This record gives sequence, structure tokens and C-alpha cells, in this order.
Amino acid sequence: MKKILLILLLIVFILGAFGAASYFISSNKKSTETFETETPFRTSIVRKTVAAGTVIPEDEVEIKPQISGIIEKIHVEEGEKIKTGDLIASIKVVPNEQSLNSARNRIKNSQIVLNNAKIAYDRNKSLFDKGIISSQEFERAELSYDQAKQEVRNAQSDLQIIKKGSVGGSSANTNVRATVSGTILVIPVKEGDQVIESNNFNAGTSIATIADLSKMIFEGKVDEAEVGKLKPDSELKVSLGAIEDKEFDAQLTFVAPKGVEESGAVQFKIRADVALDDDYFIRAGYSANASIELEKKEDVLVIDEGLLRFDSRNEDKPYVEVKTGEQKFKKQFIEVGISDGKNIEILSGLEEKDEIKVWNKKAKKIDDEDNNDKENGDEDNTDEDEIND
Repeated sequence: MKKILLILLLIVFILGAFGAASYFISSNKKSTETFETETPFRTSIVRKTVAAGTVIPEDEVEIKPQISGIIEKIHVEEGEKIKTGDLIASIKVVPNEQSLNSARNRIKNSQIVLNNAKIAYDRNKSLFDKGIISSQEFERAELSYDQAKQEVRNAQSDLQIIKKGSVGGSSANTNVRATVSGTILVIPVKEGDQVIESNNFNAGTSIATIADLSKMIFEGKVDEAEVGKLKPDSELKVSLGAIEDKEFDAQLTFVAPKGVEESGAVQFKIRADVALDDDYFIRAGYSANASIELEKKEDVLVIDEGLLRFDSRNEDKPYVEVKTGEQKFKKQFIEVGISDGKNIEILSGLEEKDEIKVWNKKAKKIDDEDNNDKENGDEDNTDEDEIND
């Protein structure tokens, strides 16, 4: 019995000794974190901003009647392509004295415009024949003259229609035709609706809106902090919400001279011509974002922006940790320039040979008994008092 008890005590002693030894060994091992490093490098860097907006036709034309009446028939549909002169709608003219007077006044006004256009045409023709003005200037004068003559003919025709209805005591019909070629975007009226003529006293009823969808522009807004860096003819990259993984080239054509305050910030309207791709059909009103280049620098020293740290006592001054020895780093304040959102320009404080501590990458943890004495003497590898400014 004593022999068995002695054996049990011996076993307990051996197990206890083994456990104590294991604890002693593990307690003398220290887990060491090894940080990776990155070095500055040279590259081109571009600072950009993004403007939200829409893609719209460069020109939209509202078609309005020159005579008041009731829409008898609409001859086109939304989305239909038409040419100048195509029939859009027929209007039943309701005879009344006011319409008759308005038509007569329209003839008088159009005749005045025609007379002025003829004077300008004759003058420009003489100058063109003498080689004083360009062919473009003469062609503009000629076009204005032709349009004025057509307006007089239209006014006289409308007067005859109204007279016919007034004298006969019944209604007469007139046709509304397209004044430009393009695509019918909107027809805001329907057959049976009453429409009002367009004149100097009222805008009139819009029967249809026509636009050339082969000429589209981006229209958006930029913040006042960035508008001063925009340059005429700047290149833009326009992406559309309706078309994935595709960017359209665009060129800045307009920056508003006056800003508008929105939600406490001043915004400036911009416009840019969009270069279309025949493989894609762009509809008017698509939401869009335009990436605009504000500043570009070639062959500059940069680092990954994620390497930057900020001192709690001076948050406006960034720093990095530069390697000074094996897993030893010092705080180095730096001066930075422009950023592209990933890399940031280094103006001073770093050289290409410097190795910078990567805070968000821990390569590995190792157990190193041989480094116990070294680590006990240097518990914090980053010397907060060692600063290069």
C-alpha cells in the first residue's frame, strides 16, 4: 500500500514539474509583430472631381401654333424621327374677332422684320461681292432674309384661314409643321385639347418638343472650391447610370459666371459636348457623372495615401514612420501636395530610399527567445521623441 502511494506521489510530482516547466518556457517567449514597409516612388498624379448631372440634347425646340383653336388630329408619336416641314398636328380654327385682329397684326410685324432683313441682306451682299466680309456672314444674312419672307407668307396664309372661318360662320383647319429636324421627345397635348397661339403677349401652347439626339451635352454643377481650377476645353469622362462599364469623352464648353447657393454651398453650372458612340443610343435626361481633371503633375514623388498618420496635437500636419533599423521606426513629418484618392504627392520630408511603415499590414508574428534581452531593453520601437520636422 505504501509502495502504491509512493508511486502516485511520484507521478503527481513529475506532472507538476512538467507543467511548471512549460509555463516558464512559454512565459519567457514574447510574440513579436513584424511590420512590412513600402518606399516612395515616382509617377504621374492627377487630381479630379466628379460633377453630377444629366445628359440632354444640345437644342430642344417647342412647336407652338400661330393660331388658337382645337387640336383635330396629331400626326406623329413620341420617339418618331421627323424632318423640317413634316406635319405634326391639324388644328380646327374657331373663328373670332380677336384671332382675326391678331393675325392682321402678325402680318404687319412680320413685314417690318422682312424689310429690316432685306436691308441687311442687300448691305451684306454688297460687302461680300467686294470681299469685305466672309461667306459665313453673308449666308447668315441671307438665311434671316429667307426666314422673314417665309414668316410673311405663313402670316398671310393664317389670316386667310381665319377669314374663311369668320366669313363662313364655320371652322377652318390649319396645319402645324416641324420647324427643325430631329426626334419627337414630348407631345404634351392630345386630340380635342384647346391650344393658344404664340404671340408677343403669351407663350402659347406647346404641341410638341423636338430635339436632335445626335448632338448631346452634359449639364451638371461643380462646387465653388473647384470651379476656379476648370479650364476652357478641359477633357471630361462621362459615365451614365443607364449604361454600365462605358465612359464617353466630353469637352467643357461653358462654366456659369454666377453661382447658385444650394444646401449652404455655392454651385456653378457647367456644360460639355459629349462625343457619342454609334453602338449606344443615348436618351435625353439620362443621369450622369462627369470626371473632370483639375490638376496634373508628371514624374512626382508619391506614396500610398493610406500610409499617412496624423498627430493628435497637430492634426493638420501629417507624418509617416520611417525605418531606422530592424523593426525600428521614427516619426517623420512631411509636406504633401495633390492626391488622386489613392496616391499623394510628397513635397518634402521623404526620399525614394526611405522605407515607410505599413500600419494596416502585419506580416507575421514570431517567437524569438534570442531577442528577449533586446526587446526588454526596447519595448517600443517607435521613438515618439525622435522627430524629424
